[in-house]
Amino acid sequence: MAFADLLATTRHSTVHLELRDTYGIGDEAAEFDMWRTGWRPEPDPATWWIDFHTWVRDATARGVVLRRARVVSEPASAYIRYEHDCTYQNIAAGEEVRWLPRRRASDLALPGNDFWLFDGRLIMWNHFTGEGASAGPEMDERKDVAKFCAAAFDTVWERATPHEEYRI
Repeated sequence: MAFADLLATTRHSTVHLELRDTYGIGDEAAEFDMWRTGWRPEPDPATWWIDFHTWVRDATARGVVLRRARVVSEPASAYIRYEHDCTYQNIAAGEEVRWLPRRRASDLALPGNDFWLFDGRLIMWNHFTGEGASAGPEMDERKDVAKFCAAAFDTVWERATPHEEYRI
């Protein structure tokens, strides 16, 4: 099932846990390269709004709560600084975003991969190559694993700093 369809059928909540310090995915990789040379996105949503933002806006308009937590190394990688600069876009679409320095996560039991968890029951694992390119998603409906992911996310969320307060 495509991500857009998963989000469209979500009733209550979607959480996303990110654990990597760099990603190299499609068009985003090109934008990151531009960012590294000084380009910054415009504040006007018309210049950066993509389908993903519409999917998030539509879900939150239905009452779905979308939360994203990022566990990051400090000092932050260039990619994390880029993500931080662009996170206002996620927030404008309706996501809540928090950041947790990796050193504050040392005593947490975390899954080995990034994931999306839909309504606390359906996991979409995000697998990546060592260079940060997508190695493809994997769907997982194991109840015990979904419960583990939900608990891990909630623990990160409780410790993490809201985007508006997190400084890089």
